[in-house]
Amino acid sequence: MNFKYEVIKVCKQSGARIGRYTTPHGVIETPVFMPVGTQATVKSLTPEELEEVGAQIILANTYHCFLRPGHEIIRQAGGLHGFMNWKKPILTDSGGFQVFSLNDIRKITDDGVEFRSHLSGEKFFITPEYNMEIQNALGADIIMAFDECTPYGTDYKDSKKAVERTLEWLDRCYNAHKDEKQALFPIAQGNFYEDLRIDSLKRTIPYAKHGLAIGGLSVGEPLDKMCEVLDYLRPHLPIDVPVYLMGVGSPDYIIESVIRGIDMMDCVLPTRIARNGTATTSQGKVVVKNAKYKADFTPLDPDCECYACKNYTKAYLRHLINADEILGARLLSIHNIRFLTNLMKQIKQAIMQDRLLDFKEEFYKKYNNKV
Repeated sequence: MNFKYEVIKVCKQSGARIGRYTTPHGVIETPVFMPVGTQATVKSLTPEELEEVGAQIILANTYHCFLRPGHEIIRQAGGLHGFMNWKKPILTDSGGFQVFSLNDIRKITDDGVEFRSHLSGEKFFITPEYNMEIQNALGADIIMAFDECTPYGTDYKDSKKAVERTLEWLDRCYNAHKDEKQALFPIAQGNFYEDLRIDSLKRTIPYAKHGLAIGGLSVGEPLDKMCEVLDYLRPHLPIDVPVYLMGVGSPDYIIESVIRGIDMMDCVLPTRIARNGTATTSQGKVVVKNAKYKADFTPLDPDCECYACKNYTKAYLRHLINADEILGARLLSIHNIRFLTNLMKQIKQAIMQDRLLDFKEEFYKKYNNKV
């Protein structure tokens, strides 16, 4: 079997679980945070550095890889694994979120989506079948069904229409996908309407042979709103496959999601805020470009053993960021991803000890003590 999911432990205190997900390129221990390599690279970091900070699986974006360098070039290189020299599992999103965020330069029909490249203005038309062809060429271990992701605040009528279209496209993706070495994850939608969410989830589960994704959350809504949706979805979630919540990457969102039955998460957040001079630490966010760190010769995080924390000070990192030196973004990216992979280890340990809710309170108490 190319894919196998096993539940290792269920936390008595919260119901959160530890699992092992076997893929063609290795075993993923869940719950897991997945760094995002939008254009077939996690910005500024090498595969070796990603392994060093504990990344088990990374993402690449279908939309961006399709536009540049093109899926056929990547196919010729041996797929993303060969192209980017990453030996562990890879997940590609469908590109649907990026396409739908283009707004004025895209048109949605039941057949697919017509859009113009944000790079060149060239016109493209992506159907569910063509999307599967592209992702098959990219060669990721896990691929996502082509879906319609509606923005936060979309009205009921349009949200319901998007749910129906997503389900129709899912069936077409399922029938078009033929590569047994790739796991196709369907995506449940429904915006923030309980009946639409539950209906979408129930009708999506029959397609969830190897895993299930929840889309359209962490799109600007407050944390309590996301938790509300996960709470009413949880009794309906499948227990025999991993559940992936798309776009979650801050410590509080990660912890609350795991407590509510989520196994996999991803986000560009750790590298994006790194490029803006912000680090996530055990004591809260540190905006190192701020003047108060000019003569601060302590590490970013006294509890972290990443390369940046072991070798450099806040003062030096502040200098790099303010001087617009690439090394600053690299070091903060190393730290931020290491912080989240270490957080997942702490979460797993708390699950094993049946004390995840206690860990949550302890973590928040320290994390909210801003430094």
